[in-house]
Amino acid sequence: MCGIVAYIGHREACPIIIKGLKRLEYRGYDSAGVALLNGDLNVYKKKGKVSDLQAFIGDKDTHSHIGMGHTRWATHGEPNDSNAHPHYSSSGRIAIIHNGIIENYASLKTLLQSKGFTFYSDTDTEVFINLIEDIQNENNCTLEEAVRLALHEVVGAYAIVVLSKEEPNQLIAARKGSPLVIGVGKDEFFLASDATPIIEYTNEVVYVNDYEIVVIKDGKLNIKTREDVPTTPYIQTLQIELDSIEKGGYEHFMLKEIFEQPRSIHDSMRGRLVAASNHLVLGGFLEFEKKFVKAKRIIIVACGTSWHAGLVAEYLIEDLARIPVEVEYASEFRYRNPIIKEGDIVIAISQSGETADTLAAIELAKSKGATIFGICNVVGSSIARASDAGAYTHAGPEIGVASTKAFTAQVTALTLLAMMIGSKRGTIEDSKLRQLMIELENIPAKVEKALELNDKIVEISEEFKDAPNCLYLGRGYNFPVALEGALKLKEISYIHAEGYPAAEMKHGPIALIDENMPVVVIATRDSSYEKIVSNIQEVKARKGRIIAIVTEGDQVIPAMAEYVIEVPETSEILTPLVSVIPLQLLSYHIAVMRGCNVDQPRNLAKSVTVE
Repeated sequence: MCGIVAYIGHREACPIIIKGLKRLEYRGYDSAGVALLNGDLNVYKKKGKVSDLQAFIGDKDTHSHIGMGHTRWATHGEPNDSNAHPHYSSSGRIAIIHNGIIENYASLKTLLQSKGFTFYSDTDTEVFINLIEDIQNENNCTLEEAVRLALHEVVGAYAIVVLSKEEPNQLIAARKGSPLVIGVGKDEFFLASDATPIIEYTNEVVYVNDYEIVVIKDGKLNIKTREDVPTTPYIQTLQIELDSIEKGGYEHFMLKEIFEQPRSIHDSMRGRLVAASNHLVLGGFLEFEKKFVKAKRIIIVACGTSWHAGLVAEYLIEDLARIPVEVEYASEFRYRNPIIKEGDIVIAISQSGETADTLAAIELAKSKGATIFGICNVVGSSIARASDAGAYTHAGPEIGVASTKAFTAQVTALTLLAMMIGSKRGTIEDSKLRQLMIELENIPAKVEKALELNDKIVEISEEFKDAPNCLYLGRGYNFPVALEGALKLKEISYIHAEGYPAAEMKHGPIALIDENMPVVVIATRDSSYEKIVSNIQEVKARKGRIIAIVTEGDQVIPAMAEYVIEVPETSEILTPLVSVIPLQLLSYHIAVMRGCNVDQPRNLAKSVTVE
């Protein structure tokens, strides 16, 4: 969850680190700090945003060509100056930054205290650096060797960078379960949790693997396994453009990313779908086509917004391919002793490709013989590498903590997958497949049209910005959209919201409805239309305030609803790609009007790399 940046080279390190931390702040923003080595090893850290740190170090001597920085999402210990990273060892000789959780920190801390070590924070990370110092003292070894031995002692997840004032031309890093990328420049190196702080300086990167130790010293990069076996770094070329991680004139990244969806959906289909020539190909599918065709069951594992995309996929795959689908929270899947058979296919969905619970679910499924198909956005991510096959969504960097374009890109890729499985299994007629291909190609234009509703949604947001609660209702393909709309409102505006299948309302939630309750109903014209009209009548009879998402030209529901938002008509199975757009805009504008930090909502972080 936390963001890590480090630099060694010929430039001033501090400006690079601060700029990098700002780009990584979506990963955590409880506190921030830097460590700079220039004779002395100086650590400066501060509770709050990176901007607070920047103000704090304004009058400090930050001259250095080697250093590291950290922006924190708190796990062990509340957000404050003491718990902020970097952390010194007891002697002050070495310092560390860390993303992850050390599960056995308590027993290690007790042992170290018995040896006379003093602790100044509540963090597991300070235990980690003192363990390294203890090992170095007892074995009279190099810092590299002490780090390697310490990694055999800790249990949990980590991406770390370590500096020592006794070995001043060296950065040491390691990872297990938390991402770490090396940027390779000309006589300089960068380390970061992802590529966003790096692309301004170089497009050549190395993705560090689990249990690898990185040593950058005297202008050379060396990587070894935890068992001290040298490996050959595989340098990849980044395809990210610098302007894709800038706001581009928008007030917030979230708004930019909402409006990028016509392009990101198109990019998710590019090269995969050409209706005019009946071209439908998803590269990762082809390698395991026979397994998909013969599959008796598909299990989808994901968290948060990706889980909602998985729910849409359940409808898609069962509808088009006639294969039973189960959608699991990855965090529960790994702990409930699930029944997994060798013929099962597990689809793992994650924007970042680093979600810890989803990675753990993959490991469990692989151990039982399942085939893993990964769907993620970040090239070279852990889930991409852990999967047997898969598909990138090609949505481009998503900086806003609340996912928007990631959801529609995931649904697009999953739609292509469902169409391909159905086509190969013969469960979808050629005429229907061709019609869906044409409809899917037209989705970016329909999303563009839905975005034209922005001004109207601003007016509706003004009316409901002070509501303490909100209900979202949908049926069929739009039930997962209701869940996603409620999640967006909760995440960024802090208004309590719940999503339900509309038919379930009378089994409990209807008790909440009164004249003050906003009820958002996704009521596009589909096979459940008459039923959801009845559900709206039930809400209206109890004086609920109805905001209806309807198909253009609808004349029935507008007569019942207080507010109506019309979206372009499309095929029923593709409606989530269009109906979710006004819900994203609604949550965004309400949050802005409430004075909330839209891109960095409280208590959240973008990439959940810890349990």
